Amino acid sequence: MSGAKANHRHETEIVADPALPTIVITREFEASPDRVFRAYTDPDLVVQWLGPRRLTMRIDTYDASSGGSYRYVHREDDGTEYGFHGVFHEVRPDERIVQTFAFDGHPDGVSLETTTFQALGSRTRVTTKSLMDSVEARDSMIRSGMQRGVREGHERLDELLGLDRSDVDRQTGTEGLAS
Repeated sequence: MSGAKANHRHETEIVADPALPTIVITREFEASPDRVFRAYTDPDLVVQWLGPRRLTMRIDTYDASSGGSYRYVHREDDGTEYGFHGVFHEVRPDERIVQTFAFDGHPDGVSLETTTFQALGSRTRVTTKSLMDSVEARDSMIRSGMQRGVREGHERLDELLGLDRSDVDRQTGTEGLAS
């Protein structure tokens, strides 16, 4: 078991302003912005951490570049699938990602997400602000259990960032996250 899994030093903060249709998610990671950004944009790494632990993930497409798009599916053990898709509007390496986010089960509910990567010495603060159509849509997303999925995903990302280069190479067949 990874030390990061047993001792999460940084907690995920999720804030829903009662007056605005937004969710702001903030988390610090013990890694440089380039390493955290890569974990957000490399599909071989994204599949290892994004979402709840109980689900497996399949990526159909993931072009994390300005104008690119993505589609992935989370799958329950019983075969139930949850598809998500969107467009990357702006991808600035190690700084910022602006994208849309939609759940296949609610195709009219598109949110706009801006994720920033702030260097804090050897750590990185990641802040994602999601803007939805309405407070009702935002509350529906929260009721769906997204908070648990986000927190578990961030724990998994902590674990992935804690792996050394040879561990990541074995898991992905790619160059590792270690600097």
